[in-house]
Amino acid sequence: MADKTKKIKLFEEFPPITTQQWEEQIHKDLKGADYEKKLVWSTIEGFSVRPYYRAEHIENLKHVKYLPGEFPYVRGNKSKCNCWFIRQNIDASDVAAANKKAIDVLMKGVDSIGFDVTCKENFSNQDFETLLKNIHLESIELNIMGATAAHPFIDFLNEKVQTNKINKNEIKGSVSFDPLSHLSLNGNFCKSQDEVFETAKKLVEKAKDLPNFRVIGVNGEIFNSAGATIVQELAFALSMGNQYLTLLTETGLDIDTVAQNMKFNFGVSSNYFMEIAKFRAARMLWAQIVDAYKPKNKEVAKMIIHATTSKWNQTVYDPYVNLLRGTTESMSATIAGIDSLTVTPFNNAFEKATDFSDRIARNTQILLKEESYFDKIADPAGGSYYIETLTASIAEHAWKLFQEIESKGGYIESFKAGFIQEKVNETANKRNLNIASRREILLGTNQYPNALEKADSKIIADTIISKSGKRNDAIAEPIKPYRGAEQIELMRLKTDKIKETPRVFLLTIGDLTMRKARAGFASGFFACAGFKVIDNLGFNSVDEGIKAALDQKANIVVVCSSDDEYPTVAPAVFEKLKGKAITVVAGYPASVEELKSKGIKHFIHMKSNLIETLQGFQAELGI
Repeated sequence: MADKTKKIKLFEEFPPITTQQWEEQIHKDLKGADYEKKLVWSTIEGFSVRPYYRAEHIENLKHVKYLPGEFPYVRGNKSKCNCWFIRQNIDASDVAAANKKAIDVLMKGVDSIGFDVTCKENFSNQDFETLLKNIHLESIELNIMGATAAHPFIDFLNEKVQTNKINKNEIKGSVSFDPLSHLSLNGNFCKSQDEVFETAKKLVEKAKDLPNFRVIGVNGEIFNSAGATIVQELAFALSMGNQYLTLLTETGLDIDTVAQNMKFNFGVSSNYFMEIAKFRAARMLWAQIVDAYKPKNKEVAKMIIHATTSKWNQTVYDPYVNLLRGTTESMSATIAGIDSLTVTPFNNAFEKATDFSDRIARNTQILLKEESYFDKIADPAGGSYYIETLTASIAEHAWKLFQEIESKGGYIESFKAGFIQEKVNETANKRNLNIASRREILLGTNQYPNALEKADSKIIADTIISKSGKRNDAIAEPIKPYRGAEQIELMRLKTDKIKETPRVFLLTIGDLTMRKARAGFASGFFACAGFKVIDNLGFNSVDEGIKAALDQKANIVVVCSSDDEYPTVAPAVFEKLKGKAITVVAGYPASVEELKSKGIKHFIHMKSNLIETLQGFQAELGI
């Protein structure tokens, strides 16, 4: 029966279609339009994505022959499941309160805790005893965030394992000692380079009896949070990881010990399929890097990955959209086979997490496990022509950038020379421009904003603007994490803080289809700055529209009509307003120079820089 089943071919009643036949049909449907411009996606990562892929596109990809759990681990570290730890980070500046919260969330589906002790100084054994009171260490993954607590915690943990006769193989987790991340975010090491790497060596030596507890962190998320591309985040993280391998093995540690003690942290953006491919490519490339050091056990080449949903694309306005972003990002990470995941609370951009936002964050993962069964199938993306091709493309470009960094002396030398910062800033500036021109969409912020929403009184400019961690003794400019929405939010906040909200009147006239389309565009455009938009069904004459606009005390009148009608309608509106309101034309008609010659200065259209244009209107209105 089994042999008979294997011979069955699905859909054999349908004739096979060749790629050439597909292409011929596509060109026919395009009716002369440019194939490359219409259907090929040029990614910000630097490579192109075709509109479809077939089996022939992955025939020559070497990585597709490997199974889950097999070196180079492109298909995941696990062969029988896709399980991951559901992690929640907890502020541990008050150890008793942190312990209480940890016990509470561990009873609600969380099985990984990240205690943030960054702001807590001089941790004692008593502090750790309090922090871990009544927590069964063998049942969870335990993570300590904060470099100063790394050494005392490892000492305490070793002592606790011996005293309580705990199976050391059951202790899972990490202390994220990551001096390269500190260098990147602050412009210098916290101590001298030799001192911090000597500290790292001692940590590795102390943790040698805890095989599943990792002490060296590699934080690629900082690049994700600074606006870098997926390729850049991966390449820079790999370079940081390789720098640790090089410097720590030079101190006398063997490669197996060093690699076994490393853990990577990546961000996850909303670029759904690309993020799935990123994690698969990351494991594959890291395995090749570690293998080049000739470890005795290839198992140490497994990249252990913690993922955190993106902070870069979170927004202050319409914050519940952040729930949707976090959900798709969580799907990308878990489908890709990460080892643990933190879902950033939806209100992270403007306040501390609340019980509600924490609950929603952890429930996002619980739903993926308990209702969607994402943890049941190892590498569910395996064999997808599209994702396998993306995996190869990301790996190729990340490897090329990684090699360029290595040719400059490695991560530290590249950072000191400003190469890393230059690459990140170049991409961040490009993405900022894409947001301003709405080529990159932040739903609810630069597209489809909630016009009725007003910022809470507790939200001020300092809430919105990301702060730099630059040290006074910085040896290079640090990487600056920020959010892509900040400039638009600052602009909208200015509007929210004034007493009288500017009123934008849409003077719709003429061709029904065009006036409705342009009114819709203008409405969304001005709402991004928090202006009150007054839409209309349409006017039979300019005089009728002007009277209605003045009755509504409009500050801005937007003429919404067709290109053919603008040469007549727009000048008439401008003249009859007599400077009582700003005249704007929705669109960029062929008659634009003629309209400018008649005094009309303002045009809004698809290529307008949203931020510059709206800031200009704010300035004219005295905001």
